[in-house]
Order: sequence, then C-alpha cells, then structure tokens
Amino acid sequence: MPLRFLIVASETPDQREARRNDVGAASDETYADTLRTIRPEIECETVSCVDGATPPSPEALGAFDGIVLSGSPIQMHADTVETRSAAAFMTRVFEAGVPAFGSCAGLQIASVAAGGRCQPRSPRMEAGFVRGIVATDAGRVHPLLAGRPLTWDAPAMHSDEVSVLPDGARILAGTRTTPVQAVEIRHGAGTFWGVQYHPELSLAEIAAALRRQKDDLLEEKLVADEAALEAHARRIEALDAEPERRDLAWQLGLDREVTEPERRMREIRNFIAHTASRKAS
Repeated sequence: MPLRFLIVASETPDQREARRNDVGAASDETYADTLRTIRPEIECETVSCVDGATPPSPEALGAFDGIVLSGSPIQMHADTVETRSAAAFMTRVFEAGVPAFGSCAGLQIASVAAGGRCQPRSPRMEAGFVRGIVATDAGRVHPLLAGRPLTWDAPAMHSDEVSVLPDGARILAGTRTTPVQAVEIRHGAGTFWGVQYHPELSLAEIAAALRRQKDDLLEEKLVADEAALEAHARRIEALDAEPERRDLAWQLGLDREVTEPERRMREIRNFIAHTASRKAS
C-alpha cells in the first residue's frame, strides 16, 4: 500500500493565493510536489491548521503514515487566532503519535505546541541560503541527517527563530547565528523532526522569495538596491535551470548539497524512508 501523508498548511487563504501568483504554488502544494518527486506513489491530503476549525481527532490523524507541516509567514511568538489554532493542531498531532516533519514555520509551530518559544531574529533576515550548518553530536548519528556532510548550506528564508526549546527536544544541527537549525522533539505520544531551512524549495522558488521580500532585504541592507537584488535573483534562477553551471555555483558560493535536488531534499527523503520503515515493521 502506498504511503499516506497529511500536509498541514499554515498560510492564510490570501497568503496561499499570493504565493501561487509569485511561484505557481502555495507552500503546501510545493511540499506535495516535492513528496511525489521523491516517491511518486505517495498519496497526499492537505488541511489548514490556521482556519480556526476543530483539529482532527488523534484517531483521524492516525490514518496517515506521516504528517508534514509546510512553511508560512506565521509568527509563532505572537498571540493570534492563527498561532493558537496552529499550536492546537500540532498538539493533536503529538497526541496521535504519527511521525511528523516540518520546515521553517513548521518547526516553530511544533516547538511552541510542545512548550517552547519563538522570537524575531536579530539580525532579522536569514535570506536565500543559510551557510555553514553543522550537526551536533546527536545530529551526526540521527537518521534525519543521514548522508549530510560535516557542514552544509541550504535554502532559507525566515525572520523568526526558536528561542527556547521544549522539554523532550534535542538540537541536531545549528549555525553560529541560528543555533536551532535541526531538531527532534519528543512530546506526548509523538516524535517530530524539523529544520529551520527549506529542503523542499527549488532555487527558482528562493529567487521568487527574495523578490517577494524585497522591501525587507533593502531595509536590512542585505542588498544595495533593487537592481542588485534582481541580478542576484536572476543568477539563482539561471543556476536552477542549469545546475551544472560551475560559474554560477561559484559566484553564488553554492555546492552540490544545494544545487543537486537529491542532496538538497535530503531531510525529506530521510523522513519518508523513516515512515516507510515504520509502516513495514
């Protein structure tokens, strides 16, 4: 039987539509495409965790082999209808005991649901790519990071971070500026694997995200002007179209861990393998 995955969207309807206009897909739709790229027979369903609806019961969630929380602009350090709804949904996921994975906002939602806290980053933006991720001792032997080298880069786009880990959490990887880059959280009956970066995103989607965050990048002085941002985004798009171009990889400072999709998606591939092994046992 094929694996069944539930993809949990934390974008509002307006945010989903805006992302479709920018890159052709909402964040949850990108995740569904990524899962099927890795394993075409995977069956995916999508549900929102920010619409205020009563979360599914643990029994209903238990019908899935894995649960994936996609990214979004949600700010889990704020007390809003959306953040409360997202945390309540993830609490049900932990109660269900179904393996769960999430990136960026997904990691932050799981951390808050388990008792942790988030905060705005300082400096604010980690934009484009996170550099020099290093696994901890626990991370070097954890199946989430199997196949990663001693240090690696990854697509990233966020302005918030996990500031206090919940009980039952282990840091698996970090950087000097963002200590929580990969985490395992054991809470209730469940286990969550998460990363602050975006293994699901193509380079073209990163280029689109940079354009979408233009005002923030200019305010943070990460680019000199709009022309510089556009030139940078076009180089990233060109490398996405021709990943074998060593000149572009050199100019952008990227290696095969980012330019090759199989390597870039490593954590998602490892999570799928984990759920498949669990289903077979």
